[in-house]
Amino acid sequence: MKKNLIVLALALASFANAQKGTYLVLGNIGFNSQKLNFSGNDQTQNVFYISPKIGYQFTENWTAGILTGASFTKSVTDSSVGKSNSYNLGAFVRYSKPLSEIFEVYADLDSGYGFGSGNYSNSDLATVSKSKSHGFGVTITPALLLKIKNGFGLNFSIGGLGYNSGTDKNTFENSLSSSQKTKSFYFNFGQSFTMGISKKF
Repeated sequence: MKKNLIVLALALASFANAQKGTYLVLGNIGFNSQKLNFSGNDQTQNVFYISPKIGYQFTENWTAGILTGASFTKSVTDSSVGKSNSYNLGAFVRYSKPLSEIFEVYADLDSGYGFGSGNYSNSDLATVSKSKSHGFGVTITPALLLKIKNGFGLNFSIGGLGYNSGTDKNTFENSLSSSQKTKSFYFNFGQSFTMGISKKF
């Protein structure tokens, strides 16, 4: 059974002038904590992530730039501890279209390369393992901007679609190793919700 204890998706301030030839700085920061139960064994998982972006608005509607990101995960049970870190670097393109003086819609196309590492230990089984991963991903996220006052606004998103391809390698303390390749396509439009604060100037 999965229980979301805390879900926080707070966008960092987004600084932009909605004019050609200006710069855009934005990003997301979030924390997720949940409890899972596997055959009577409780597991607590905490995830912290941050993903800043820097772009240049070269027309009235189009912005392009670079993106980075990092996430840190810790999973704990009565007998085991797992930690993992992941990082990514890539590029993004944004198309925005004003609907009125109050509303604006936009869509972000993100693509990037990610890599990470982790370790896992189990006191009951006396096992220790390490993992490494790398891969490529593409996501499309539509969103709505509600302009409030003095350049401030609220950003709303309800999911999008994406594709990920990656490789995971696990190495155990007895020097045995295993490798797994994964490819996934997801569509969660209407299944998630995030809200952020933005500032234009």
